[in-house]
Amino acid sequence: MDIPILKIENFLVVTIQAEMSDDEILKLQKDILSRIKEVSASGLIIDITALDVVDSFMGRTLSNIANTADLLGAKTVVVGIRPAVALTLVELGIRIKWNLNTALNLEKGIDILKRRIEM
Repeated sequence: MDIPILKIENFLVVTIQAEMSDDEILKLQKDILSRIKEVSASGLIIDITALDVVDSFMGRTLSNIANTADLLGAKTVVVGIRPAVALTLVELGIRIKWNLNTALNLEKGIDILKRRIEM
């Protein structure tokens, strides 16, 4: 499954619409990081609004994407986390790293990135 990586201003936006296999998640990670470097993006938004479930592998991979993106100069915001997904991540013991912000929706995610980049 190819997931589009859109460029809005100097940010990349990735919307995950369906559950993904571990191999698909790893491919997406590689694609995102390559695209950050290719366009010199300063921010990344990963929208998971459509997901009912985020397993431990996907949670760790999202955190790894944020950490690596930060090393490439792009701040990351994950948007659209549902309450049930948030509860599952906490129950699984997945820790959100300091450089990964979350927001309720895309608009708030863009606002967070703009503030973080201006700092």
